[in-house]
Amino acid sequence: MSAKVSKDIIILGIEASCDDTSIAILRNNQILANIVANQEVHNEFGGVVPELASREHQKNIIPTISLAIQKSGINMKDIDGIAFTKGPGLMGSLLVGSSFAKSLAIALKKPLISINHMEAHVLANLIDHNPDFPFICLTVSGGHTQIVIVKDIHDIKIIGETLDDSAGETFDKCAKMLGLNYPGGPEIEKKSLGGNPKAFDFTFPKVDGLNFSFSGLKTNFMQLIQKKSIKNTHFINNNIKDLCASIQYTIIQILIQKLKIAIQKHNIHKIAISGGVAANEEFRRSINNLQESHGVNITIPKKEYSTDNGAMIAIAGYYKYKMQQFCNISENVDPRYKLQYQL
Repeated sequence: MSAKVSKDIIILGIEASCDDTSIAILRNNQILANIVANQEVHNEFGGVVPELASREHQKNIIPTISLAIQKSGINMKDIDGIAFTKGPGLMGSLLVGSSFAKSLAIALKKPLISINHMEAHVLANLIDHNPDFPFICLTVSGGHTQIVIVKDIHDIKIIGETLDDSAGETFDKCAKMLGLNYPGGPEIEKKSLGGNPKAFDFTFPKVDGLNFSFSGLKTNFMQLIQKKSIKNTHFINNNIKDLCASIQYTIIQILIQKLKIAIQKHNIHKIAISGGVAANEEFRRSINNLQESHGVNITIPKKEYSTDNGAMIAIAGYYKYKMQQFCNISENVDPRYKLQYQL
């Protein structure tokens, strides 16, 4: 399948790596539609159930693409390329998205573009504006926490990543200990309003360099709750705001601390953030504070482009399309798909 030569490039992006089905349509670097179908079926289990996620994707993907096409105002024949998430993610979910993308590519006779989910999170910062390189990007999501240097569209190098739990996982697990709903990040953020972020002191991990570790913090949080609850069975209910504000503050400060080290070590003063945790208002405020304290330029994507979404897959697909980086119909998904470049 050959690429269409056109002044305007229209890409359809399909994101189905975990529990959200999202379809986006992009013209050049402008998003025409970005539709997300959430899966509430997982709420009662306190986390994503892979088999249920796959089934929900199968139910949601056709209605979602129909809405995206309708909102964008384009015809299917206008699409120049189809981008899909190759990985990382849940195997079943990835297979639903990739199978649909391949079928569509065959039917429309359009080129197919495979996308790394983490790379797409980074490139979400380029939606609606032209890139300014190099920049440091801190990606914080439910499954990943990493810092990269972006020297160019196709030159992204990992300079730090989590050694165990991600920041997003830590939010989820701490929320579960508090009896809050899944996903935990937004629940902790809501409950933290009016709370004292310094009411409880939690462990700051001692990890050299730019790597992260959150397992010790999670254990510290659990031990505090267990210890206090023995003396007072109403401890959590009586202190829910302060507990949420304190754990949120600690996680954010760990992230900011590493970002400051990266700025100093690599002498790069353009900063971006991405991933689901980037939707957290307190995190966004803390990042913006670096503009004044460290003289950096900050790029923060819209909240709808921070969580898993088709727009980030479409923008990554757009740049790959321009480079004619297409994949074969036999391309396999990879639940552990890693960025190719690493320092």
